[in-house]
Formats: sequence, structure tokens, C-alpha cells
Amino acid sequence: MMMILIAGPYRSGTNNKLDLIKKNMERLESVALPIFRKGHIPMIGEWVANPLIALGGSKEVGDEVFTEIQYPTAHRLLTKCDAVLRIEGASKGADQDVKIAQELGLQIYYDVKDIPIAE
Repeated sequence: MMMILIAGPYRSGTNNKLDLIKKNMERLESVALPIFRKGHIPMIGEWVANPLIALGGSKEVGDEVFTEIQYPTAHRLLTKCDAVLRIEGASKGADQDVKIAQELGLQIYYDVKDIPIAE
């Protein structure tokens, strides 16, 4: 069983428009259940970061509180994960997650179909 960070566009290409960010989040979440059904624990950085950002008093996407918490959360999570699923779409943050995961020696998947069933 692995904990797998799902990395892909969240804010990228949205111009900080909340409806587009929501669509990106739905894309990230769309692969969580298939990962779970393969016997693994899916993780999305925003599941942890977004409540912290709200608690920190963020007023808008991209403000100082958002920036303080958003990417560092995923980077800390990566030290506890076993793998990354990088979904399609341009994303500086997701590319950075993959780079860190590679440095940590984690498995990188690009298609949920390639993730093995947990034993």
C-alpha cells in the first residue's frame, strides 16, 4: 500500500478565477477514488493546504498567506508519500512536486492505470 500524491494543475491557467480553480480541483479529485480502489491512500496537497490557508486568514488566492502555505504543504507531504501521480496539464507547482519526488526516490506515475494494485 502506498500513499500517492496527486499532482497537476490547481491554479495554473486560471488567472485565479475560482470557478476554473474548482474545475482543476475536480480533475485532481477524479483520480483519488480509483487510487483508493487499488488499495492505496490518495493525497492531494490542497486537501491539507486549503483549510490551513483559510485558518491563516487568506483573503484571496495568491496572497501572502496562500503563498506561505500552498506549495510548502505539498513539499512536506512528499516526504511522507511513496509515489506521485502526475496528471496532465501545465503546472509549475506539479512539475516542482515531481522534481522533489524524484530527488526523494519516489515512484512517478503518469496514468492511474499504471499504478499497481496493493498487495
